[in-house]
Amino acid sequence: MTQREAILDILRQAYQIEVDGYTFYSMTAERADKPAVQELFAKLASDELQHQAFLKEIGRDFEAKGAVAFAIHRRTPDAKALSQQVFSERFREQAQGATFELAVLSVGMTLETRAITYFAEAAKGASEKEVREFYEFLADWERQHLDALQKLHGMVRGDFWADGRFSPF
Repeated sequence: MTQREAILDILRQAYQIEVDGYTFYSMTAERADKPAVQELFAKLASDELQHQAFLKEIGRDFEAKGAVAFAIHRRTPDAKALSQQVFSERFREQAQGATFELAVLSVGMTLETRAITYFAEAAKGASEKEVREFYEFLADWERQHLDALQKLHGMVRGDFWADGRFSPF
C-alpha cells in the first residue's frame, strides 16, 4: 500500500468512526425519554455530522492537493461550550438513578476512546508533519467528547450509587 493509499484508508476509517458515533448518538437521542438527555445526545450527534463534513472536505482536498491539504487552519474544539451543555444540573436531575443514561454514557465513552486510540496510532505512523498533526488534532477533538462524557458519567454514577446505597460512605 502506498503512502497515499494509507492516508486515504485512514481518512475513510475516520469517516466511518464519525458515522458510527452519529448513529449511536442520534439513536440515543431518539430513544431517551428525558428532554435534557435528548438534547445532550442530539448535540453529540450534531458534532459527529460536523466531523463527517470536515473529513469529507479534507479527503477531497487531499485527492487534489496531496499532504498540503492537512496544513489548514484547524478550529480548536470548544470544550467550554460542550461542557456547559453537558454539565447542566437539569441533565443530572433527569438522569438521576437511571440505568439507561449510565449505559449510554458508558458506550459513548467506549466509542470516543476507540476513536482517540485510532487517531493517535495513525499519528504515530504518519511520516509527514502536516498529516501527523492533523491526526493528533482529530484525537484531541474526540478527547473533548470523552472528557465531557467521563465527567458526566462520574456524576450520574455517583448519584446512582448513593440512591441505591451502594456507596460505602
